[in-house]
Amino acid sequence: MDTLSDALTHFAHDWLTPGSLLALTLLTAAAVSAVIAARLVRRWPAAEPRTAGERAVREATLLAVPYGTALTVLLAARGAVGLSSLDTRLLDLGLQLLGSLVAIRAVAFLLRVSVGRNGRLRSWEVRAALFVWFFVAMHILGWLGAVTSFLDSIAVTPRKSGEAQLTLWSITRSLFTVIAFVIISAWIGRWLERRLSSVHGLPANTRIAVAKFAYAFLIGFGVLLGLSASGLNLGALSIFGGALGLGLGFGLQAIAANFVSGFVLLMDKSIKPGDVISFTGTIGTSTEGFGWVQELRGRYVVVRDRDGVETLVPNQNLITNQVINWSYSDKRVRLKLPVRISYDDDPETAMAVLLEAAKCSPRILRDPAPVARLMSFHDYGPDLELRFWIADPEAGVNNVRSDVNRAIWRLFKQAGITIPRAQLDVRMIDAAGRIIGEGALPVRAPPRRTDPAAPGGTGMPHRPAEP
Repeated sequence: MDTLSDALTHFAHDWLTPGSLLALTLLTAAAVSAVIAARLVRRWPAAEPRTAGERAVREATLLAVPYGTALTVLLAARGAVGLSSLDTRLLDLGLQLLGSLVAIRAVAFLLRVSVGRNGRLRSWEVRAALFVWFFVAMHILGWLGAVTSFLDSIAVTPRKSGEAQLTLWSITRSLFTVIAFVIISAWIGRWLERRLSSVHGLPANTRIAVAKFAYAFLIGFGVLLGLSASGLNLGALSIFGGALGLGLGFGLQAIAANFVSGFVLLMDKSIKPGDVISFTGTIGTSTEGFGWVQELRGRYVVVRDRDGVETLVPNQNLITNQVINWSYSDKRVRLKLPVRISYDDDPETAMAVLLEAAKCSPRILRDPAPVARLMSFHDYGPDLELRFWIADPEAGVNNVRSDVNRAIWRLFKQAGITIPRAQLDVRMIDAAGRIIGEGALPVRAPPRRTDPAAPGGTGMPHRPAEP
């Protein structure tokens, strides 16, 4: 009890001073000012960033304003308090902790921007920065030795003679080392990818395939180098090998299939960036699922449709399912427009009008020339079909169809050609078998049958009486 009272007495004597209370007030004011500055900077009206550089500048501004505000407030407070005789130890400690946090967040931001601007990297950036700052803060406070001793006392594997024991601290130290090697490998991979993208002598698919393979190889090589440099005994992890292999076999089967399918697509050049594809399941010029291949990723393909919606299609779907590649070997595609006319019109005149309508769009090729065909005879009229070719399906297909259909409608009106509509004739017959509205036109009634369920009914046809 005396020891506890002595500790409380020393704590009150060392920290419960006017200077410490003022420092706590100033630290709170700095934190509140940082929160207010962060909210204000997010409300500033700004144009949507168009380039990667503009996005990076905007993110850096959103990150720097709150930290800069808090650091400015604390520096001004430290200068003002330093002129008095009050205790500034707590304020100096707060400045060291905040300064280390600002430096770590800045380094983490620069590393993330240099590696890639991925949303997942942004979330991991904050977590990794806070994790590193925790150990830096423990070092500043003088508690790092106690923390590392506590983590080193938590054993993950049992101790064996001649082998180092795997503890929570050794895993943490190895994790830091592996992350450092992975970051270096990612830098080299991104630099190599940029260099390969500038080599125009290689096809686009080959450049992407080599870049993706080199990036994955460097990341894996960096992980192995990090584990080796950390001094971690990989044999101690053998107890997890069976469960890990089983989990990878079942849980990552689809992911592995998508990665392998991605390399197959890159190597056989069946689908490449800029191609126009559609997922219909049937052969023909249907525009269902129509879109442009934006980029090929390791696990999926980005397809952008006419509405500006980007769909992430797994690579395995492009390997196992039927996909129409409109620009695989030749971008020219033939479109068909069926038209039905009345039997009162001349099919030859109508086909000439269809060929004239095909001249409405400059996108319709003259070689091969458009043709009109009489396909069949329907109940309501002959079925005609206009066929023409276009060389730029990436510019849209339905817009050409719309232009030609509008020209057909206009030219049919001018030529007096009618498009028949479906008709249904209804005739009403009275009890005497005559059509109502047609005078006394007789209609032969069907033979009558007696109802078998009626009393005396036989189910045989009723014969009229003899005259």
